[in-house]
Amino acid sequence: MKAVVATGYGPPEEYTVADVPVPRPGPGQIQVRIAAASINPADVRLPSGDFRDVVPLGFPHVPGNDFAGTVSEIGAGVTAYRVGDEIFGQAVPRALRAMAGTTRPSLSTGSLAEYAVFEADTPFLAHRPAGLDADRAAALPTVGLTARALMATAKVRPGETVLVVGATGGVGTAVVPLLAGANARVIATATAADAGVLRDLGAAETIGYAESEYPSGVDVAFNLTLPSDHLTAVASAVRPGGRLLTITYPVPQQDWIGRDDVDLRFVLDMDGTFGGMREVGELAVRGELPATIGRRYTLDEGVRACVDFARLHTTGKLVVTM
Repeated sequence: MKAVVATGYGPPEEYTVADVPVPRPGPGQIQVRIAAASINPADVRLPSGDFRDVVPLGFPHVPGNDFAGTVSEIGAGVTAYRVGDEIFGQAVPRALRAMAGTTRPSLSTGSLAEYAVFEADTPFLAHRPAGLDADRAAALPTVGLTARALMATAKVRPGETVLVVGATGGVGTAVVPLLAGANARVIATATAADAGVLRDLGAAETIGYAESEYPSGVDVAFNLTLPSDHLTAVASAVRPGGRLLTITYPVPQQDWIGRDDVDLRFVLDMDGTFGGMREVGELAVRGELPATIGRRYTLDEGVRACVDFARLHTTGKLVVTM
């Protein structure tokens, strides 16, 4: 089968599209013929070697977490799926097993490939609802799960003002419509070219990325892009008693933001505490969680998709179709 492959640690420019063996499912696993996959930070960060001391990879390594496809083979003991089922979901490389949740972890052989193997018993896989096409389904898993976890943690109330830093990315374009649906006033960072997209998604106001443009006195701030040890300026935008939520590493510490009157939270839900892929699909088909796809690529262009993700300013998700 064809797959995007990293043959050793290095930048995405060194990936190739190569023929590799088709993975076969073992007990409790399913094989899926991938229809579409989308790019996430781990797809370029893990093979870069940044985390090799903590998460060593085996090579060749096939990246890819998010996918939509068709079940093509089932392993012993699987009852939730049948061959021919259309499914979608999120699964991390097996090298991340220790970080993949304490129960029912979602692991795979990598979705930037014609076929991948997944654990069947996990909340992060689900049947793809009618009305949700494969491209959109592949764009939603990681960002939908993260956006739902942010909303559940922040408990945003109607009329509150929320600053979203990094609003044009995958998570940002997923969470802005959820905030608008909760009747919050959303102030989103964006380039001039992206401002219209974010307003269409529900942002009341867009601002530039410069710290000098941050407002003051917001009730809640979501940081979706800055390293969590560089949040002093974002924290300064939050009113006393407000909330600051971040999804980026390193895991933040209160003294890093220079304030003890702001509720600082790191949001990462690896166990499906706030729901799984079924809930993401339900939100999508109700129109509450749109999939914003910035660019599409073929599998033969999969290396370019990874390079563009790492090197270019992108809006929404980059999707690779098989």
